[in-house]
Amino acid sequence: MMCDPANPRGNGIVNIWQESFPVRFGAIDRSDRMTLDAIFQVFQEAAISHAVNLGVGREEMANAGQVWILSRMSVLVDRRPDYCETVTLKSWPRGSEKLFAMRNYEILDKNDIPVVRARSAWIIVDIQKRRPIRPQSLSFCNLPLNEGLDALPPEAGGTAALIERDNLSKVVERKALYTDVDYVGHVNNVSYIKWIQDLLDPQLLEKADKMRFDINYLNEILCGENVELFSASITEENLFAFLGKKIESGQPSFRAELQLF
Repeated sequence: MMCDPANPRGNGIVNIWQESFPVRFGAIDRSDRMTLDAIFQVFQEAAISHAVNLGVGREEMANAGQVWILSRMSVLVDRRPDYCETVTLKSWPRGSEKLFAMRNYEILDKNDIPVVRARSAWIIVDIQKRRPIRPQSLSFCNLPLNEGLDALPPEAGGTAALIERDNLSKVVERKALYTDVDYVGHVNNVSYIKWIQDLLDPQLLEKADKMRFDINYLNEILCGENVELFSASITEENLFAFLGKKIESGQPSFRAELQLF
């Protein structure tokens, strides 16, 4: 059953969110294929819509003084969807692990073959204290477990803590501006992906047929804060590592790794 993002509760509660859409012009690069940040964007919107459907959306969370924050994401891209291709996006909760509430995603082609698969880890944060809350302790934590429905195969791992690398070189400094920030008041998770892509040679991204991307969001970046961005090529296998560090405090804001195929 297809869901309606404009009316997330219209079909009643669903264990798996599902919607179809064509890949729009703003979601592609010069290769005519969907970009990594566009993939993160549709993942974000599906997670938001499904949270509303399940009764843990923005309004319910705000009334409880809490907010969902994306903490980690691992994405396997087997094929980047083409311009105007109609794809189906699925997203579903997948239980919890310690402080993390897990959520999976798939983008499927017209033959229902997954071309993009992902696993994410979210934390629930007390807005006033800026501290995480265990999802198991919440009164509304009775989300569908969807046992056995895993987007990533066990051997792929996913959402693990990335190691700290010491061979990264500073590439650029940038300031978090209006278009980077979401309603929570910090840099949106999709903006980080755009920053990371901008650190690479565009031709590398345009030519990539497949990719593996992992990111850990470590410390929020507020509007107006300045960030140093570092990167390095780790091996000869098109593996790149990235680090964002807040200039004022020296805190790492994110770590990420991208492998292109």
